[in-house]
Amino acid sequence: MTVVVFGNNYRKETLLQVEILFRVFQKYEIRVGIESSFYRFLCDDLNFKPAVSFIFSDDKFDADLALSIGGDGTFLKTASHIGNKNIPILGINTGRLGFLADISGEEIVSAFEDIMHNRFRIEERTVLQVKTNAMDTVFGYALNEVAVLKQDSSSMITVRTKLNDELLTDFQSDGLVVSTPTGSTAYSMSVGGPLVLPQSKNLILAAVAPHSLNVRPMVIPDDFRIELEVKSRSECYLIALDGRSAVFDQHTKVLIQKADFTIKLLKRENYTFYNTLRNKLMWGVDKRTI
Repeated sequence: MTVVVFGNNYRKETLLQVEILFRVFQKYEIRVGIESSFYRFLCDDLNFKPAVSFIFSDDKFDADLALSIGGDGTFLKTASHIGNKNIPILGINTGRLGFLADISGEEIVSAFEDIMHNRFRIEERTVLQVKTNAMDTVFGYALNEVAVLKQDSSSMITVRTKLNDELLTDFQSDGLVVSTPTGSTAYSMSVGGPLVLPQSKNLILAAVAPHSLNVRPMVIPDDFRIELEVKSRSECYLIALDGRSAVFDQHTKVLIQKADFTIKLLKRENYTFYNTLRNKLMWGVDKRTI
């Protein structure tokens, strides 16, 4: 079995979990590859030099499993490196909330025992593909969301939105979030979007601070094509894919649709999305019953 490891390069308190993890690798004779910047962080900042089979700095690698050590941001970075490789990702949470990275440090040993005995399942998650009218190639992919946002201006922007070439509306707001079901608990939720089960075949459109009170989030089928055209007083706007951002001229149209691949998440057999909602978001907690 070959495992590739990605990690957060800032949190020094991850050392204990990393030491446990590499003892597990040794126990099960797992072949380990590690991303180069995380390897340098372990060696230089944590004074821990792990025994690894190979170190990589680009996306030219293959493995049976990818590990993300950190929070959800680290998981999203890992997913961007995995892309269409069909390698399942397991998230070990050393961050705060941990929706995607849901294995705690205390669960590392038992989680790998389940993995080695095939007590797990693979969940496939929708990925968004982003193109622009300024380039023939794909600009990028997002597991959580694509956000079009105002840039260098306190004034709102207008986001003309078409679905399958038909005009939906002009969103006058600070921006627009196009979210997958996986991203429904991220940026979309923070701007009032609905929670959507990961297995749903839908996307979410949610305006950021809309100018009109009658603008509400919308759920659409995930096979729709979305075209966004932005008008801004600053003549530019920001586009963010899972937190990775770039600035575009307002004449650049954004084309969003479901990618032709999915990201695979490895989940333990006892994992359910409902438990995560209750434990992470305190979903349905009533102080009167505590």
